[in-house]
Amino acid sequence: IRRNLLIILLISALGIGIGVGAAVRGANLTRRERMYFAFPGDILMRMLKALIIPLVVSSLISGLAGLDTKSSGRMGLYAIVYYFTTTLLAVLLGILLVSTIKPGVRTDVEDGNFGETANVVDSFLDLIRYRYITVNITANCSYINTTFYDECIYTNTSNNSEETLFSMLTHVHEFVAAWYDFEVRKEEGMNILGLVVWSVAMGIVVSKLGEQGRILYKFFYAFAEATMKLVTVVIWYSPIGIMFLVAAEIIEMEDPVKELEALGLYIATVMAGLAIHGLIVIPLIYLIITRKNPFKYLYHVLQALITALGTASSAATLPVTYRCLEVNNGLDPRVTRFVLPVGATINMDGTALYEAVAAVFIAQTRGMSLSAVEIITISITATLASIGAASVPQAGLVTMIIVLTSIGLPAEDVS
Repeated sequence: IRRNLLIILLISALGIGIGVGAAVRGANLTRRERMYFAFPGDILMRMLKALIIPLVVSSLISGLAGLDTKSSGRMGLYAIVYYFTTTLLAVLLGILLVSTIKPGVRTDVEDGNFGETANVVDSFLDLIRYRYITVNITANCSYINTTFYDECIYTNTSNNSEETLFSMLTHVHEFVAAWYDFEVRKEEGMNILGLVVWSVAMGIVVSKLGEQGRILYKFFYAFAEATMKLVTVVIWYSPIGIMFLVAAEIIEMEDPVKELEALGLYIATVMAGLAIHGLIVIPLIYLIITRKNPFKYLYHVLQALITALGTASSAATLPVTYRCLEVNNGLDPRVTRFVLPVGATINMDGTALYEAVAAVFIAQTRGMSLSAVEIITISITATLASIGAASVPQAGLVTMIIVLTSIGLPAEDVS
């Protein structure tokens, strides 16, 4: 019991959180009272988020600096191949399930308005220009740049086609100017991808400095170890925080039963895909490569899985994941400190699967028959869009626009 106390507390916290949330729903709390109620959960999220930046930067730099260039290059190649493979498998699984179950054929979706949208080309350029490479490394800690554009569709009330064509030609400069009108905005949030790229580059350079780089290596290694001590303290508080996070989510729902009924089959399709990918596909890959029991390994990372479920953020779960792999599974810190930050940033299998299912689901609700080319487009776009998704709750809603736009579906259907 002592060895598994934390897991017992976390599972108990989930159950109690659901029960408390259901019980308190009837009290009709005001917005301020709900804020007070969620306070212990907010504290957990803030503590975890406070550890993300020092943990990612120090772990990546010390992890890469402690490896020789050949080893880090080989490990990086293996990691990237694995990430892309599992993400693509998740997308293909999602498309297979949604095409078989066809949840959208039975459902009518009300028109909504999601507001301003992002152009597909702009979104991928933003990924390189603003996420990978930033002019101010400290800016990655507080905001992300995103390009928005105002879509202009030319309208004319005249029924005379010749007059309409003449009007469009004479005002073509206005039409083009309106179509390409765009704005770059700063959105609040951490650009973890930018920090990862910078830290990887710095770690590789430090490893090449030889004896000169030993001072930097020791500094970042000690920094990472000190941060892990803080992680241990936060982890023991996490059952309390997760209990209130789960309870607050249930209280926030206007009508949980109605919400489940409205999109029940879609939700079931996504959950089935996540279950198959997480409990069959990935464990099978682990079994084939390592020849070891995957479920014993999963059991040792159960703390991280429950924390991810409660916080809905891979970045916030990162401190717990480090501890599970290094302490519970006994993995080499030089490996975990390189692979984990990159994986938590770009290996979004769940997001990729959900976006692929959502795109096909929306097409089904609109009676749109998807061709093989459009299915391939969804697969590629969902895979790439998930890489650009921030590792925070609901980040997939933003990148979902890219997937929808790629096959000509209206971006407002995200709502």
